[in-house]
Amino acid sequence: MTESEKEHPNRVALSIFILEKEMEGFQVGKAEDKMGWRASDTRSLVFENVKVPKENLLGQEGRGFEQTLVGLDHGRISIAALSLGIAETAYEAALQYSSERRQFGEPINRFQAIRFMLANMATEIECGRHLVYEAARLKDQGKPFRKEASMAKLYNSELAMRVTTKAVQIFGGYGYIKDYPVERYMRDAKVCEIGEGTSEIQRIVIANEIIKNSE
Repeated sequence: MTESEKEHPNRVALSIFILEKEMEGFQVGKAEDKMGWRASDTRSLVFENVKVPKENLLGQEGRGFEQTLVGLDHGRISIAALSLGIAETAYEAALQYSSERRQFGEPINRFQAIRFMLANMATEIECGRHLVYEAARLKDQGKPFRKEASMAKLYNSELAMRVTTKAVQIFGGYGYIKDYPVERYMRDAKVCEIGEGTSEIQRIVIANEIIKNSE
């Protein structure tokens, strides 16, 4: 019994197949009108009595669930890195704006409330960067990295939301209009808490791993 079978004893055996777009019964749905990631073309896939030849089997028969978990582990590092990039970009925009925007005769980055927000953003981004690097290092070395990938994804996706929200706050009213980029960063950040497994799923994965390793 594999590790995934031990963790998911009631799972149904799945297999993964490659489908060709010309296959009868396979259709691509309309483009979704999303809140964020609007440059990414997102569509539903429709399967109606599609016949797939056995030659299109990807990997070993009945191991599709395990293949999917491995793919998710890899993808979570990518989402973590993407989230970190969004956070860094929002932070840099807020930092620059805070030195340019003046109130009461001085830049707003002289005010303690703004300085505390910037300090927290910078500190958390540094923490998030180390989580991404550690997960990627373990993956590159061929070592187990499921826990570290989920930790990096969980922390950085939620970090992206915290930082972009604070960036909008620092921009004030300007942060809420599309003339400035931080409103887009905030919209783009949200999906990072959902894709490749929600934050709730990441906490389940992390808990499973730390409990398993303590037994």
